[in-house]
Amino acid sequence: MDRINREIVRLSIPTVVSNITIPLLGICDTAISGHLGSELFLSAIAVGSVMLNVVFWIFGFLRGGTTGLTANALGAGSMLDISKVFYRSLLIAGSAGFLLIIFQRPVFNVLWWIAGSGEEIKQNVLDYFTIRIWGAPALLAIIAVSGWFVGMQNTYYPMLIAILTNVINIGSSCLLVYGFNSGFNGVAMGTLISNWSGLVIALVCVLWFLRGKIIRCSFRNLIQGEWLRYFSVNGNLFLRSLLIICVTMGVTAFGARISTLTLAVNVIVMQFFQFFSFFMDGFAYSAEAMVGLKAGERDFPMLKQYTSRLLKWTLGTGITFSLLYFFGLDLFTSLLAESLNVREGVGSLTIWISLIPIVSCWTFIYDGFYIGITDTFRMMFSTFISALIFFGILFFNYFDGGGLSLETGNYIIWTAFLSYLLLRGVYLAWAWPHALLRVSDGVSPNCSR
Repeated sequence: MDRINREIVRLSIPTVVSNITIPLLGICDTAISGHLGSELFLSAIAVGSVMLNVVFWIFGFLRGGTTGLTANALGAGSMLDISKVFYRSLLIAGSAGFLLIIFQRPVFNVLWWIAGSGEEIKQNVLDYFTIRIWGAPALLAIIAVSGWFVGMQNTYYPMLIAILTNVINIGSSCLLVYGFNSGFNGVAMGTLISNWSGLVIALVCVLWFLRGKIIRCSFRNLIQGEWLRYFSVNGNLFLRSLLIICVTMGVTAFGARISTLTLAVNVIVMQFFQFFSFFMDGFAYSAEAMVGLKAGERDFPMLKQYTSRLLKWTLGTGITFSLLYFFGLDLFTSLLAESLNVREGVGSLTIWISLIPIVSCWTFIYDGFYIGITDTFRMMFSTFISALIFFGILFFNYFDGGGLSLETGNYIIWTAFLSYLLLRGVYLAWAWPHALLRVSDGVSPNCSR
């Protein structure tokens, strides 16, 4: 294995490992809630978790934007810019987190209206949401610090932070619920404790990584220079996150219009997509770090070698997962669902599910390339156009959606979703040579086109 491949593996594996630990936390919280004596608790934590995930997913730009800007600064050899990105990201994360605390009730009301769940669980969901939202500043800061580490070409510390935070979460939730008999609220309190403990761990990791060095940035340097670029990069990522959330919720909403069974089938299918994304995120994060570094160094020949090699890794992974899903779908589905009707519904989508990895792999890796050169406008634009196509297909076919069968309706939903993924990847691949040329010529990637 040559140096480039070793670097890709070194950066990718920790991200994959940390991603795989995420479902373990959800399984633990679900298991605890499921043994509290009422199914209402299980429903409440499911709805509350989805609502909070939507909030924190929107602020995912704190990771991607921080990674790209940090990698560019590292490549350019500017410790001042590295420091400015670090402190600005923490400032934005903390400010956004405290605003969420201040406006928690309006935020909850909007999300509750979107979720459209039953009134019988509303109070439990509100209690869960109200407790966990106090961890928002810490959680957003962890996201920012993790992005900074990736930009510094290190994915080991984000993995360590994720694993230790999840261990603390599981341990504290179990202790509060079973040791102190705190009931349902103990699950939320355990997550809150883990959020703030995770921030402490993250900051300790930063100090350890710097080996005693201090990244200094005066208040004057912090508030001066390149705020426009900072907000342009992160603003586009913010809008892109909103669009992705709309598409994901669209899959759920249109499936629910057909039947409860369709909704259950689509939940399983989306799990296959998310599991594949755990692996693709590893390569995407590597792309952000490696491309960002070489863009900052202005070493475009090496940048092209990195992108070429990453595309090969991505294609190989996509083909592997497509084959696994095609030949092993029934086995994998049986691990996720016992209902014969659900399994048959998933089986009817074998072709669509098998195409998801090979179609979506290009979207993941090119997102990483564009974050590396901080050209987030094209990412947002590609997502916007693709989302229009997605909803266009659905609205055209679902004007009278209640009359569609499970199979016909889901064929349309997943055809729309595959079209959305394919168009994003195709557009980004087509625009990549032009985007890279503009960067190599010194043109700001997020300026008007």
